[in-house]
Amino acid sequence: MPDLNRLLHRVKCPARYTGGEWNAIRKDWDSCEVHVALAYPDAYEVGMSNLGMMILYDLLNARPEIMAERVFTPWVDMASEMRAASLPLFTLESRRPLADFDIIGFSLGYELTYTNVLEMLQLAGIPPLARERENALPLVIAGGSCALNPEPMSDFMDALVMGDGEKVILELADAFRLWKRSQSRSKEGLLRALCRIEGVYVPRFYRDEYSEEGRFRRLHPIGDVPRSIKRRIVSPLPPPVIRPVVPFVEAIHDRGAVEIQRGCTRGCRFCQASIIYRPVRERPIVEIVRAVDEIESHCGYEEISLLSLSTSDYSHISELINILAARYRGMHLNLSLPSLRPDAFSLELSEALSDQRKGSLTFAPEAGTERLRRAINKGISEEDLFQTVELALAQGWKSFKLYFMIGLPTETKADVEGIADLVRRLRQIRSSEGIRPNIKVNVSTFVPKPHTPFQWAAQNTEAELGWKQEILRRGLKRAESKLSWHDPKVSLLEGVLSRGDRRVGRAIYRAWQLGCIFDAWTDMFQFEKWSQAFAECGIDPADYLRERSLDEPLPWEHIDTGIGLDFLRKEYARAMAGEETPDCRKGVCHGCGLQSRPEGCQSLS
Repeated sequence: MPDLNRLLHRVKCPARYTGGEWNAIRKDWDSCEVHVALAYPDAYEVGMSNLGMMILYDLLNARPEIMAERVFTPWVDMASEMRAASLPLFTLESRRPLADFDIIGFSLGYELTYTNVLEMLQLAGIPPLARERENALPLVIAGGSCALNPEPMSDFMDALVMGDGEKVILELADAFRLWKRSQSRSKEGLLRALCRIEGVYVPRFYRDEYSEEGRFRRLHPIGDVPRSIKRRIVSPLPPPVIRPVVPFVEAIHDRGAVEIQRGCTRGCRFCQASIIYRPVRERPIVEIVRAVDEIESHCGYEEISLLSLSTSDYSHISELINILAARYRGMHLNLSLPSLRPDAFSLELSEALSDQRKGSLTFAPEAGTERLRRAINKGISEEDLFQTVELALAQGWKSFKLYFMIGLPTETKADVEGIADLVRRLRQIRSSEGIRPNIKVNVSTFVPKPHTPFQWAAQNTEAELGWKQEILRRGLKRAESKLSWHDPKVSLLEGVLSRGDRRVGRAIYRAWQLGCIFDAWTDMFQFEKWSQAFAECGIDPADYLRERSLDEPLPWEHIDTGIGLDFLRKEYARAMAGEETPDCRKGVCHGCGLQSRPEGCQSLS
């Protein structure tokens, strides 16, 4: 293997590739039976902010017979140097070539990282297409939220994991270990064995079929494999990571993190996470406090983030904050609550955070009018938002970030204008000292996601988004608030990849061949090359962005999240009627389907 040190002085941020960080785990290769490379298809500083990767890294390495190491997508300068030097992609801990590992596990958390997966495989000397690997190892697998529509990436994966990965990844490693010890070691036999693990989908055993009009019709199982793949759900949550690897360079989220709760029952109809991470599972206070203590002891972070889809919905949040605030008073530890709801931001919680460094508070009203918030089931009133901003100003917060969406189903011009009007009126609030809130507005584009009530909805065209963004530019300029928004072309691509079928994989492959990588990075995004790839592969993006009928076959229907189609259809109808569905944690079960699963639904317990 060429000397890595000869290359590092030629690239930006060489610490991305050196390894050796504090708390990194190094094991003896020969003493481990199964070697796993955890691959995050983005730059080091992005991947090192991903808690899911750290959870799997911790769990796998806790088993003496398993070695888990990390690898990220090299930036373009490093990739160029590696190709010139014939240096294959390697893991950080041992600097071993990726191709030496038994299993490569990719984390798929965002559709615009798909081409990076192919880039990493090619840099490792591994054919990106699964059919070209035939019986060769490593076994290439993937998991994460995007895996719940596995079809766009099915041409590249030997297997994909549906749902929570903590238990299934260990079962998968055990199955590999047994296969490795066996006399007959065909890859076909290994993949058949993986099909027997609940939550594992092996694409090669399913054939896609399309209508004469070119629309997806169905998937045919080949042989004795499940017709549907059940999402894995872990309960209770496994112990939190208390010795996370501390990156050498500043990560996107440069802080410690403790997951205090998984799942959300608020039922926002656009939100995929609220479906695919149900039911709610809370971590005990004593476990959270112990984890914060351990992370501080082992890492020395100045900020700890208490993670959840809706942190303020944690049932003991005020008690938890009071305990941690008292425990670390005067010790320069800041507590970050990244997912707050204005309706749950109580006086008690505000007072508990009063000693914290005052950065900014982030809230997501999502829509500018009460009518549209009812349609999307957001459940936040203007009164909630105004009271929260007034309270936070009184407690010393001055800066606020507000997140909205445009392009939501049933949205009108009045709803878009309502965003600017709402911000303008919030800016008029004054504290007793005469301070007005400083408000930054982030506006994203609604992208219909699989397994949500809005999975059938149409996505706005670039032209439709254009006039809506112009309304916001003018309105928020008058409100003296900073506006940032997403490129409509990026949202278009996300929409196609999100609701794509298996044919979209051809366009992903062609786009990568044309040079598309790091598509999530603004200065790297090349829409014209994606358009070329779609045209060459016979893919019409508009066909994937259109409204779909409620009885139309969907490419992801073989994935059973536990949430029934009938429930999603009812929620879609309620959205069109502007009707809210109350949070089921308040005591009323809405029949989403989880109660019929063997693991049950803890949200109502």
